[in-house]
Amino acid sequence: MLAGTGSDVGKSVLAAAFCRIFKQDGYSPAPFKAQNMALNSFATPQGLEIGRAQAVQAEAAGVPCHTDMNPILLKPSSDQTSQVVLNGKPIGNKNAFEYFHKEGRDFFRNAVHEAFDRLEARYNPIVIEGAGSVSELNLHDQDIVNMPMAMYAKADVLLVADIDKGGVFASAYGSIMLMTEEERKRVKGLLINKFRGDIRLFESGINILEKLCGVPVVGVIPYFNDIVIEEEDSVSLHTKNLQATAGKVNVAVILLRHLSNFTDFDRLELDERVNLYYTNNTEEIAKADIIILPGSKSTIDDLYELRRNGVAQAVLRATRAGATVLGICGGYQMMGREVTDPLHQEGEQECMPGLGLLPVTTRLTGEKTTRQTKFHFLEKKEECIGYEIHQGISDRIKDTDSRSFARLEDGTDDGCWMNHHCMGTYIHGVLDNQTFIDYLLEPFAEKTRTRSAFDYTAFKEEQYDKLAALIRSHVNMPLIYKIMKQDD
Repeated sequence: MLAGTGSDVGKSVLAAAFCRIFKQDGYSPAPFKAQNMALNSFATPQGLEIGRAQAVQAEAAGVPCHTDMNPILLKPSSDQTSQVVLNGKPIGNKNAFEYFHKEGRDFFRNAVHEAFDRLEARYNPIVIEGAGSVSELNLHDQDIVNMPMAMYAKADVLLVADIDKGGVFASAYGSIMLMTEEERKRVKGLLINKFRGDIRLFESGINILEKLCGVPVVGVIPYFNDIVIEEEDSVSLHTKNLQATAGKVNVAVILLRHLSNFTDFDRLELDERVNLYYTNNTEEIAKADIIILPGSKSTIDDLYELRRNGVAQAVLRATRAGATVLGICGGYQMMGREVTDPLHQEGEQECMPGLGLLPVTTRLTGEKTTRQTKFHFLEKKEECIGYEIHQGISDRIKDTDSRSFARLEDGTDDGCWMNHHCMGTYIHGVLDNQTFIDYLLEPFAEKTRTRSAFDYTAFKEEQYDKLAALIRSHVNMPLIYKIMKQDD
């Protein structure tokens, strides 16, 4: 288990690294996170929903993703309420007090234990990821993801501390000292992450940490930004580009409050012809050649906010000026004439006018569509791949000049296409397909250079291997294997 002294210390990426290392070394690893809180999710081959981080880790391990790798997914819909996805299917919304209440907590605890048992029967080793801080004492009795999970799984725990945040001695020592005696026995090492500078200057620090904490420092990982691994959640967006630039096709992704599945844009961001940036600044929107309305966990609330902060009007002005607008999932719903919520899935607001860019009406429903899919965009011969995760049905008004965006492998239609500059789809991952990227950029040929062939699947494999090589060079892997092979 990779447990953390806090949130955003790098557990997810390190878990992916160890999954790849164990795969390279001839084992059959799989990732596991009992409970994940994220808006960035993915559809399994069975058409069920898990956190995107575990899908990435499974990809690094070279195995198909499965709900047993992330049995509980919490998708925040407000500051205090989340949709609870259990074994890939939503079971309702709960506020934090309801979810963490002792009564009924054993139901979720048993569910994650059963998922782990099924996974452990199929794979070895299991790379478990903790959540947030390992030492939230007020939630300890209700915890199902950190040390209580490690105790159940009999996992060897590496405590990950982010030295870039500062306070690494206090956070590592304090985290261990706040554990129970039995929990401390499971901690077998410290892993210091995001180190900047000359490692020789930290040698005395390593000795101090080992004496304080009573366990070895198994590695010091340098800070890196030259390896591309999909991030777990939008906390990383603050490091992204936030403005237009000259000489490339400027693609503005609207920065929604409840933005989900922002990894939809990772492939496009790598295209040498593109400058992709996230913004809700109306001036930066006006500079965009292409505007993308992304997925949202709360479509109506985000649509209201776009009207309130002037972004909706800025998008409409840019459209009239010739910009292309693409909506994905919730963004597609927003581009229509209205979004209705008769069952109050998102809140009390039953209807909200859309942007009116597409002849589409959307009704939010209690049923969630989650599936991987293959499709053909317009009349293109190339088969594309993607996945759907949405609650809602969008009906295209037939007596208009619109047409379907894509034909799915089951023969059904998806989305709405008005023209080369206005379209929407429910398909996440549409921008992972080079056929569609080339189509999207075609009107801006004067800004683009000749593109060399780019294989995104091969690129991701290369990144996993680069990550594994980096971790190997800064972690004592013989010690890791010795720890793993010791009897409890």
